[in-house]
Amino acid sequence: MLDLVLINPASRGQVYQSLGATLTAIENPVWAGLMAEFARRHGLSVELIDAEALELSAQQVADQVAALDARLAVVVVYGHQPSASTQIMPAAGRVCQAIKDHSPEQAVMLVGGHVSALPEQTLREEAADYVAFGEGLWTMVELAQALRASRPDFSRVRGLWHRQGAKLVSAPPAPLVSELDLQMPGQAWDLLPMSRYRAHNWHCFGLQHSLLQGECGAERALLHLPSEEGRGEGMALSHRQPYAAIYTTLGCPYHCSFCCIQAPFKSGEQAAGYKAGVNSYRCWPTERVIEQIDLLVNRYGVRNLKIADEMFVLNRRHVSALCDAIIERGYDLNIWAYARIDTVHDGLIEKLAQAGFRWLAFGIEAADRGVRDAVDKRFDQEQIHQTIDKVRTAGIHVIGNYIFGLPEDNHDTMQATLDLALELNCEFANFYSTMAYPGSPLYAQALSAGWRLPRSWSGYSQHSVDSLPLATRHLSSDEVLAFRDAAFDTYFSHPDYLAMIRRTFGQPTIDEIRAMTAHKLTRRGVPEAVAL
Repeated sequence: MLDLVLINPASRGQVYQSLGATLTAIENPVWAGLMAEFARRHGLSVELIDAEALELSAQQVADQVAALDARLAVVVVYGHQPSASTQIMPAAGRVCQAIKDHSPEQAVMLVGGHVSALPEQTLREEAADYVAFGEGLWTMVELAQALRASRPDFSRVRGLWHRQGAKLVSAPPAPLVSELDLQMPGQAWDLLPMSRYRAHNWHCFGLQHSLLQGECGAERALLHLPSEEGRGEGMALSHRQPYAAIYTTLGCPYHCSFCCIQAPFKSGEQAAGYKAGVNSYRCWPTERVIEQIDLLVNRYGVRNLKIADEMFVLNRRHVSALCDAIIERGYDLNIWAYARIDTVHDGLIEKLAQAGFRWLAFGIEAADRGVRDAVDKRFDQEQIHQTIDKVRTAGIHVIGNYIFGLPEDNHDTMQATLDLALELNCEFANFYSTMAYPGSPLYAQALSAGWRLPRSWSGYSQHSVDSLPLATRHLSSDEVLAFRDAAFDTYFSHPDYLAMIRRTFGQPTIDEIRAMTAHKLTRRGVPEAVAL
């Protein structure tokens, strides 16, 4: 009997509306892939259903789970952004319900960032038998092992919430995995439909033209990649495929109050003896990371690569060693990763560029220093222009990430943020509205203060129909969201931006951007975006 089936639910349409059809990435489920490898290292038999990539309905997932006849089905709740898994909960809930409707005796567990932040509430609300708080790795393995017995002893399954009659009870927390390189050296790539994954549209700006000109290996017009069943079959090469995302670190040492990245790690930090207030930050050794990249490049033909770490450019030794390993191999990669304004040092920038880091994403968040300080996002104001200029001079493109509607924002400070974005004129920009994600300090603050929060978990998506950001001390939620949507249109239609894009990437990318901006998000109850 199969021990374990891991499920990545399909949520792209609900989370991104029409943007999900062609523009967003279809990303391998990094955490589910890591969990699968961890389970196999501990003697469990595992399968993985990526419903997102395979475009499976909840009922189709339930049919596959029944056919696999696994002791435990684990629904994994993680999104593209490590800090935003809440938006996946409606899809996860539908999968849980479909499985229980089809096979009432099937054991179902939920795991993920949102789940770990609200474990008791999740168990009460969803059609699941078990909920993991914490990373979920030890919980998953110990629960699967316990279910082999005729009378399972759930009290010994660390990090577990479950039902005991009419009561909901929890076990002690599980510690963090300390030996990443031995117990979870990488993802179970052989269980994933690798031919289905694609990069974001902006990640490959300019590459379509290069492929047409034969500059980027266009002679590889046919690659032998795994089909949905994991068997080899050919597929036409797109400039956005093949694609993969990996972690090289887990966690973030910073304490931005709008971020919930540490939610899955806090109970494990306590069990592992971390001091209160200290965030864990664990690195895979360079040897393990480069083994993953070697496999992706040489077996699956991956060139477009995302480093999914919440904060990759941080530990200089870690970043430099990985760059050296990539440079030594001479790979022609198109990589993007997250960085901070105050962590990209001279000398490292050039090495990142040489290794194939073509994009770095920076959380600039807001132009007003007081607005940033109020959410514990602190760096020197003058560093913004200096860092962006250095990175672009090295030949690396920049994604500027901006947030409208932080607690101290008013219309003038939001306009200043948009003005800064237009002044920096980065090759791409993400415009967000402030969400109090469960597991973040801002969520606890919102509950304490009685601030209005979304009625459904789908409302935590930045792009959903019912998206509902936080109100500020000066602006309503609707005003913040309308400003955000108008800012998006203003930025991507600005003459200076389009002129820079034409110089940098060529006319085909201008056409891509115009196609992107033709997608208009539907917003429930929000007035039309005002002109800025």
